[in-house]
Amino acid sequence: MPKIIIRNLDNKLIESNDSSQSILDVIHGAQVDWMHSCGGNGRCTTCKMVMHSGQASLGPDSEAETKLRGLDRLAENERLACQCNLLGDIEISVAEKNKFPHMTYTD
Repeated sequence: MPKIIIRNLDNKLIESNDSSQSILDVIHGAQVDWMHSCGGNGRCTTCKMVMHSGQASLGPDSEAETKLRGLDRLAENERLACQCNLLGDIEISVAEKNKFPHMTYTD
């Protein structure tokens, strides 16, 4: 079963067999609050994940990610949680600028 480890949320482990859901939906389904200002439409970058491992498990960039990379709004080690499906194990962090003030993050 593919796994998500969120490093800066105390290595939170989330597992999912549903590869049809976006990673954002999988994270929300695990009751983790993850920012998504545009409603998961790939326009705002607030759901971006900093990738530590498993980037190849996500497939190629979506059209939205390619566009945002061209605008320098998405680094090479970042992906949008709303645009990716979980196909294999990944290790990620919440981007520094997208952290919620009501949550406790670890480093």
